[in-house]
Amino acid sequence: MSDTRAALGVGMVGYAFMGRVHSQAWRSVGAFFDLPVTPVMAALSGRSRDRTAAAAAALGWAAVENDWKDLIERDDVAIVDICTPGDSHAEIAIAALEAGKHVLCEKPLANTVAEAEAMVAAAERASARGVRSMVAFNYRRVPAVALARRFVAEGRLGELRHVRAQYLQDWIVDPEFPLVWRLQKDKAGSGALGDIGSHIVDTAQFVTGQTLTGVSAITETFVKRRPQAEESAGLAAGAAGDAGPTGTVTVDDAALFIGRLSGGALASFEATRFAAGRKNAMRIEINGSLGSLAFDFESMNELWFHDHTLPAEEAGFRRILVTEPGHPYAGAWWPPGHGLGYEHTFTHEVKDFLEAIGTGTDPAPSFADGLRVQRVLAAVEESAAGDSRWTPIP
Repeated sequence: MSDTRAALGVGMVGYAFMGRVHSQAWRSVGAFFDLPVTPVMAALSGRSRDRTAAAAAALGWAAVENDWKDLIERDDVAIVDICTPGDSHAEIAIAALEAGKHVLCEKPLANTVAEAEAMVAAAERASARGVRSMVAFNYRRVPAVALARRFVAEGRLGELRHVRAQYLQDWIVDPEFPLVWRLQKDKAGSGALGDIGSHIVDTAQFVTGQTLTGVSAITETFVKRRPQAEESAGLAAGAAGDAGPTGTVTVDDAALFIGRLSGGALASFEATRFAAGRKNAMRIEINGSLGSLAFDFESMNELWFHDHTLPAEEAGFRRILVTEPGHPYAGAWWPPGHGLGYEHTFTHEVKDFLEAIGTGTDPAPSFADGLRVQRVLAAVEESAAGDSRWTPIP
């Protein structure tokens, strides 16, 4: 029997870390999920023709473009996947949406609230024409995190009272680590705050079903100058007036903030790339009147649940191995007990995006959801710059 599903060409912009993991998702999604449409990896865009061609050959893309504008104009591209630094998200996404292309955009949505607002406006105009858009907060697609949301929605935690969220990494503890784009505000927007703090903000709002209404924050840059990265050596130094082979770090290394959720719960957030020994510890704990949940991505197939309605003699946190067929996403993969990994979250993300396109519905998280996170990030920066004063979030 022939496959009658519509084929949709995908064009991806960027081929580094996020580009590789997104490519894995596009390659694998159709083998594990029954989709309403079939993705075809049509073209990859990057500035260097040789490096882009090598990446396309390695990752499975059929063609190469050296200008993202040419990628958008291709008739065989229906979906544009944006895996570039944040300074280019708004321009690419708005142009793609106006050209009638569905857009998947990496997080954070933009580098500023104004850019994110413009992207939301473009997404709303496009949605009226049946063009879909989604921001890529992949941790929503961890089966254990999706199960946590289900528990909260079912009322198993009762009234939510306290949320603790952390994202701990250590990849720039070494002061000799080079000044890559993630450490430059004009490219990244912010440091640990936007790169990993955006994830825990979105995860907390997703699991609780509530939004942050205000924050009080402090940020710090521990290593203020770093060796120039090879690709920018001589350029940034000359532009910034720096002498020698180092440049100024213009983003935060760590951000701490407290907040209040729309349902009244208190929340605390910690995002740092200076937690020596922590590689990718994205953690969240939620305490409610009837129980608690706890999750740590370094043990991503586990969710810890405490039922506070049980007698004290029986109560305590219990480990749920989130690999059963009835758990979110898990039934498409391996037998129970055979855990999933980081890359699967992106496959789940692509699966949900394609299902929304195929069924004519708006996917989540939407660009509007991304804007909500962007407003939190902006409020954190404003608070930290103003002696940690309480800063409401619009």
